[in-house]
Amino acid sequence: MTALRLRGVRVGYGRRTVVRDVSVDVPDGGWLAVIGPNGAGKSTLLKAVVGVVRAEGEILVHGIAAGSLTPRARAREVGYAPQSPALPDGLTVTDYVLLGRTPHLGPLARESALDMFVVEEVLARLDLDGLAGRPLRTLSGGERQRAVLARVLAQRTRLLLLDEPTTGLDIGHAQALLERLDRLRREDGITVVTTLHDLTFAAQYADRLLLLDGGAVVAAGTPAEVLTPERLAHHYDAATEILTTAGGHPVVAPRRGA
Repeated sequence: MTALRLRGVRVGYGRRTVVRDVSVDVPDGGWLAVIGPNGAGKSTLLKAVVGVVRAEGEILVHGIAAGSLTPRARAREVGYAPQSPALPDGLTVTDYVLLGRTPHLGPLARESALDMFVVEEVLARLDLDGLAGRPLRTLSGGERQRAVLARVLAQRTRLLLLDEPTTGLDIGHAQALLERLDRLRREDGITVVTTLHDLTFAAQYADRLLLLDGGAVVAAGTPAEVLTPERLAHHYDAATEILTTAGGHPVVAPRRGA
């Protein structure tokens, strides 16, 4: 089954078109990484799927037209973490992750025993249970990113949209976060769509890549199909070599000029 289908998706701000005619299918349990230079429309595309911005074209989530869903119903289908999420001051990690259960609560309902169970399970799976009572403001960068992922996972959706989840993390913390995300995807059958600036991480974790430039799709396919020195030179204005690790994974290496 197709978890996410986009057909001719277009987003504009006033007279400026930011995303133009994007079409892609993401199968259940897949991982799509949306890549492209700064200003390519990556974040806007994710916002269109989650309904943060108005879009033209067809957006289907698990076969359902996204535009036909109420915000609460859409939040039960799609978990979304923006690039710079607001971390409310004064909340503990548990309080923050509980916000992910909001789509499942009635207008006047309080968190139930089930909601607390879900939160405790997510915290344990992300090794945050020891930080459950800590204020958000006391967390390190890597811990904050895990807390953001925990909030999204607490929504219990089958589709996750994560905008630059490794922003601000060093290579070790970024790798640890992506490894956790990949493990959860394989264990739970979750479908993942991320934007990523790091092309090596995108190539090593995602099944397929969608390369945007100027808001339009310029390449789509497996990492080996999309990432070529010629294409990166054209769209990123970068001199690169595509290397391969001992395990057969691609590495995008900058090539120093003469």
